[in-house]
Amino acid sequence: MSTTLNATQPWRQRLAEWIESPRSQFLIMALIIVNAVILGLETAPSVMQHWGGLLSRLDQLILGIFVIEISLRFIAHDWRLLRDPWGLFDTLVIVIALIPASGPLAVLRALRVLRVLRLISIVPSMKIVVQSLLSALPGMGSIMALMGLVFYVAAVIATQLFGEQFPDWFGTLGASLYTLFQVMTLESWSMGIVRPVMEAYPLAWLYFVPFILIATFMMLNLFIAVIVDAIQNQRERVAASKAASQGKTVEPTEPHRSSLSGANQELLLEEVRQMRAELRSLRDQLGER
Repeated sequence: MSTTLNATQPWRQRLAEWIESPRSQFLIMALIIVNAVILGLETAPSVMQHWGGLLSRLDQLILGIFVIEISLRFIAHDWRLLRDPWGLFDTLVIVIALIPASGPLAVLRALRVLRVLRLISIVPSMKIVVQSLLSALPGMGSIMALMGLVFYVAAVIATQLFGEQFPDWFGTLGASLYTLFQVMTLESWSMGIVRPVMEAYPLAWLYFVPFILIATFMMLNLFIAVIVDAIQNQRERVAASKAASQGKTVEPTEPHRSSLSGANQELLLEEVRQMRAELRSLRDQLGER
């Protein structure tokens, strides 16, 4: 789990390098996986009846190793470790695990499974995905705002058009929003909602089909595009940071050039193919009526 913090003294630097070495990180990752298996087995009463004592001792042993590991990281980096988001995350996970899970704090026992999430801070590919999702939040926020606007307008129209005949589904604005969310997920949207509505309003498909195309396919692909772009940008930043730490230079890329070439172009074409296949499937379903 590489960190942006640097040790100031030689022995601290050596300790930090040892803790963050591939061998040490592999050991911690293996312990996290074993701990995850143990926490899963503890949910089975039959397993706990025969092996509960052993599993509890193994859980405490692994927790002790985690405490030693985080303590060594504090020794190597001092309190500056908490300035690193991943260091703060690991520390909070260990602190929660150390709180006695009894009395009013018994609910914290279930939070022990959060230790499994430490894999995110150790596996570089997982870390890139999480950092990409966080960096994509502003763009996703704009898409969610647009989706909320589409849902609101569609819900008002549905309430006015279908509310009298179908009060359970479209009687109120809230009911319409929930029903449209079900339609967007394509969960029983045809036989469960649209076909019964079309029995009373034969032209209702003129409302539902455009809504599905906009809310389901267009919005979903906008989310995918934002996330893919964020992951690509994050990978480029990681590569540039790694090259800078090794004293290498990274040639700046022209805007959007790398995102439309090579593997990214193939990814974009694959998304277009999937969208066409989904549209063909939707047309086939509508044609079967």
